This record gives sequence, C-alpha cells and structure tokens, in this order.
Amino acid sequence: MLETQNWIKRYFDDETDAILIFANNDLIVCNRIANDLQKIVKIDPQYLLEVANTAVKQRFSQTDSCFSCAIKNHMQEISIPITLAQESAHPLRYFLVYRLIDKDDHVFSLTLKNRGVIKRMDQLAQQRQLNQYVNRAHEEERKRILQDLHDSIAQGVYSAIMGVRRLSEDVLTHDQVTELTREIEHQLNDTLTEVKGMALDIRPSVLDNFGLLPALRVLAKRLSENSGVNISVVGNAKTDNLSTDVQSVLYRIGQESINNALKHAQASEINILLVAHEHYIMLEIIDDGIGFDVPKHHRFNGRSLGLMNMNERIKALNGTFEIKSQPGSGTTVTAKFPVVLS
Repeated sequence: MLETQNWIKRYFDDETDAILIFANNDLIVCNRIANDLQKIVKIDPQYLLEVANTAVKQRFSQTDSCFSCAIKNHMQEISIPITLAQESAHPLRYFLVYRLIDKDDHVFSLTLKNRGVIKRMDQLAQQRQLNQYVNRAHEEERKRILQDLHDSIAQGVYSAIMGVRRLSEDVLTHDQVTELTREIEHQLNDTLTEVKGMALDIRPSVLDNFGLLPALRVLAKRLSENSGVNISVVGNAKTDNLSTDVQSVLYRIGQESINNALKHAQASEINILLVAHEHYIMLEIIDDGIGFDVPKHHRFNGRSLGLMNMNERIKALNGTFEIKSQPGSGTTVTAKFPVVLS
C-alpha cells in the first residue's frame, strides 16, 4: 500500500500540468510544477481561485453568487483561458480547469494546462479525424465505382458476349447476322460511352492537359447537354500556378455543386465563376433553384464525397468553404484558396 502511495505521489509530482487541490477554498496540496510557478512567476493560488470564482459567477449568475453552491449544483468541470506573467516578454497562456473531486466536502482541483499543447493536440485529433473521413470517402467512392462496373459495364459486356456466341453457334440468315452485328456494335458503343463517362467523373484528362477553367467548361457543356439546364462558366483565372490538389478539389466542388443543383434544386440556370485576385483564387457556383436551410443539411449529398464534407478537404489545403442558401432564394457555393499568382 505504501509503495502504491509512492507511485501516485511520484506521478502527481511529475505531471507536466500544474495541479492545485483545494478543500473548502483552502489549498491543501500542489505538485512540483505548481510550486515552481508560485515561486518563479509569483502566482498566488488564491488569485487562481478568484479567477475560477468569477468565471462561475458569470456563467451561472441566475443561481446565486456562492461559488461553492454553483459548483455543487451545476457542474463537474469548467475551463477558463488565463494568461500569467502578462508583463513579461513571453506571457504564459494556459487554460485553468476546475474539476470537482468530492462534492460533499467540496474538494476540487485547479489545473493549469498549456494552451499551445492543447491546440497542438486538437490539431492532431482533427488530422486523425480528417484522415479517417478521407479513407471512408475513398472507400465509398470505390463501392460506387464497383457498383457502376457491375450494374452497367459488366452487363453491357456480357450482353455483347452473348451476341457473339449467337453469331458463332446459331445458324442465322444473312439479315439476322447483320441485325445481330448491329445490336452488338450498339451495345459496345453504349458500354464505351459509360466507361468514358466514368473516367470523366473520376478525373477528366482535360484537367491535366489544359487546366481547371477548360475542364469546368467541358463539364458544364456535358451536363448542360444531358440535363437541358443552362450552365455557363465565366472566369479570367490562370491556374497554372495552382497545385494539382487545389485544382482537383476546385473541380470536384464544381462537379458536386452542379450535380446537386440538378438533382435537388430544380434549377433552370447555373453560373460558375472562377476569378483570380491578387492573393487568392475564388470559385463560385450560383443556381436559381429552390434553395434549402443550410444548418439542417449537414450531408447535402450522400453519394460521392458530398458537398458539405468538402469543407474538410478544403481546410486541409488552407482554403475556405461557404454555402449560402435560403428556401426559395437559390444557392451559392464559394471556395477560396490563398495563392501567389504571377
């Protein structure tokens, strides 16, 4: 038991966060780093207690001004930003975290956590979450492609194979052979069209060969012909200096935005603007459709990556993403990336 207590004490003293434990507002114990802060930075534990007291009063002023009562009745933990040694050349920025240990005896801890460390941990957590999302999105895309291959491409090829077998195995008249050959050719042409469409959806060659703006124009022309909706592309942006990742994401945003406007918005006109400014490039997709309530649609499109989830990919490339829409007022999708254009 004594050895266990020594381990706990060693762990408590070696903790990198400053921990102070109070009972009924009196300091009863603190770890090594908390002692160092008191000696070096001249931090008074009662000052930290007063900071926590004030924060609780502000947050729970509707109850009463009693610190102990507010804590006991309403919360187990509270976090308050605090800056120590403000007058020095290098102020110390922390989060002051209150944590209730024993409600009946009003024993609680105040912990000073370095804000820089917490920010870095949050960034790492967000990056892990983004990686998990991207992996899931890629898997969903693979499933969609597999389904398209099975439902459309494989069926078309199988139908052509059956036709070729008939040519080799059945006794057919000249007219029957001509008709069957025509059907097989038609089936293979349809399958080829499907394959080309899938290739365009995955990544159009014009994007690699000619750049973003021509690729958007080809996309708009193809979707306009298929849907009958007027889709125009206007822009003055030279995108040669954009990275491949940024161009790919901007193209996907245009693709997703147009597809969503066609599927859900009942739009009669869609305008795409690609504009280069001195320090950023901006893509806007504007439709005159029925619009929607943005906060209620966290997953705007369940198929492919989805427009709303594009936000994560854009942030990973230091861009910004915004959707403006209201029922009856159309939708505007905007993506902006900081760039240095020559």
